[in-house]
Amino acid sequence: MAAAAGGAYANLKLHITPEKFYVEACDDGANDVLAIDRVSTEVTLTVKKDIPPSAVTRQIYGVLGTIRLVAGSYLIVITKKRKVGEFFNHAIWKAMDFDILSYKKTMLHLTDIQLQDNKAFLAMISHVLSVDGFYFSTTYDLTHTLQRLANTSPEFQEMSLLERADPRFVWNGHLLREFAAQPEIHRFATPVMHGFITMYSCSINGKYFDWILISRRSCFRAGVRYYVRGIDSEGHAANFVETEQIVHYNGSKASFVQTRGSIPFFWSQRPNLRYKPKPQISKSINHMDGFQRHFDSQIISYGKQVIVNLINQKGSEKPLEQTFSQMVNGLANGMVRYVAFDFHKECSRMRWDRLQILVDRLAEQQDEFGYFLVDSDGKVVIQQEGIFRSNCMDCLDRTNVIQSLLARRSLQAQLQRLGVLHVGQRIEEQADFEKNYKNAWADNANACAKQYAGTGALKTDYTRTGKRTQWGLVMDSWKSLIRYYKNNFSDGFRQDAIDLFLGNYSVDEADSVSPFRMQKDWKFLALPIIMVVAFSMCIICLLMAGDTWTETLAYVLFWGSASFGTLAIILYNGKDFVDAPKLVQKEKMD
Repeated sequence: MAAAAGGAYANLKLHITPEKFYVEACDDGANDVLAIDRVSTEVTLTVKKDIPPSAVTRQIYGVLGTIRLVAGSYLIVITKKRKVGEFFNHAIWKAMDFDILSYKKTMLHLTDIQLQDNKAFLAMISHVLSVDGFYFSTTYDLTHTLQRLANTSPEFQEMSLLERADPRFVWNGHLLREFAAQPEIHRFATPVMHGFITMYSCSINGKYFDWILISRRSCFRAGVRYYVRGIDSEGHAANFVETEQIVHYNGSKASFVQTRGSIPFFWSQRPNLRYKPKPQISKSINHMDGFQRHFDSQIISYGKQVIVNLINQKGSEKPLEQTFSQMVNGLANGMVRYVAFDFHKECSRMRWDRLQILVDRLAEQQDEFGYFLVDSDGKVVIQQEGIFRSNCMDCLDRTNVIQSLLARRSLQAQLQRLGVLHVGQRIEEQADFEKNYKNAWADNANACAKQYAGTGALKTDYTRTGKRTQWGLVMDSWKSLIRYYKNNFSDGFRQDAIDLFLGNYSVDEADSVSPFRMQKDWKFLALPIIMVVAFSMCIICLLMAGDTWTETLAYVLFWGSASFGTLAIILYNGKDFVDAPKLVQKEKMD
């Protein structure tokens, strides 16, 4: 059902000469060699006898693609991989290390500023590749759910992995654009997804089955927490992730799919040094166009939609909840249903058992949607008719908790139908499996959170143990502090890196103006120095008391007022002090 006829080459050798890169296919019976000209950048197919014996040879595990930077083109290859496991006899790999190879043999043609810019761009590509969670297979299409793979044509089965992959989830699609244009070299292209995959071989009642969890991050409107919110004009939502849970038992396969994605209209939440910047809903754009595009594409992909909105229904999040509700009413589409659940209010004071209220509210709809099931003969028994689209503000912590509960409820039904669980048995009672299940969902939360917010997820103590702990609260506070620092002082770089990697920004070698040479306003340097000096003087005056207490008090009040006054000015101009993206397009800024 799932294997691609035109799988990618699994065993590759890279031969490097001053003139060319040669990528040799070493699979059984293969004689193909990919030749990449380092001067003209032309990519052609040749044979093994054309590789010069003087070439420097090394093992590689996949070609990620090519990218143009200031110094010219670069080839990106996978140099280390780790086996995650097997899907239905197909090896699944995690890419662990990469190499970025310059076509040019020297950098003498660059000015000092160009050298600096090229170095900055290389650091960005390296940063994206250093974020955990790149997966690939040379024989299986990881970008599609079991249900999508089952509903394909014979022509689809004959396509190469690159042609048939879902473009939403191919993170190196831009890097492989030159390869895509030449079908004869498709077998050298390795489509890579970003997200999370884990699998366990499990046993309940002496019956062995494989349990798999996959999260696929969309590369459309991808980015970091505060710089990419809402949707774009095409209807692509920020932090959109498709999560599929699979059970494989005795040849039968069951799958349950859920999605998460940012609240799908035009809003932003730019960092400004405050702990929680106030969300801004755009007043100048027609929200319904993008909103409708988003749900039209979701309905085509997944069927009926139940929106599970978990944000606060008071405070700064309240306008977002009200607008979302009004937009769904305005859409007036019977395929889209809206459910709001104020997670923080309902579960305040550690009352996490109240999550069952939401699960019970969604139960009837979940039973109607069902799940996908295909028997050991490859015959589709039932299809999943609709999907839960969950969101909170970040679509991370609250969202993951709810998704894990809905997935467990679906799994209960699947394992009973497959005959793994006896009538009346509960998953929660299977201690070994329950532990694996909770850990897998907590690991999934951490992976999605690191990729979007820069730290592991919050509330994972509940996902792992089923209860909220004091230590979990302490760890959440620590992660929140790290998030605050990254969101304000390093996310501009992270956003630029993602935009460069995905092709949202293209480097123009002829452009003489550097995107990184922005003159900082005088206050950017002066105010922090004044604040530090004033605060230091305040402390010194406290430690080295004057002749009278009134004199000491006067000095302390003067320097204290100076430091707090400067801090107030810095906070008021907060947007000038954060690390903002330098390459990003206007639409992402809105």
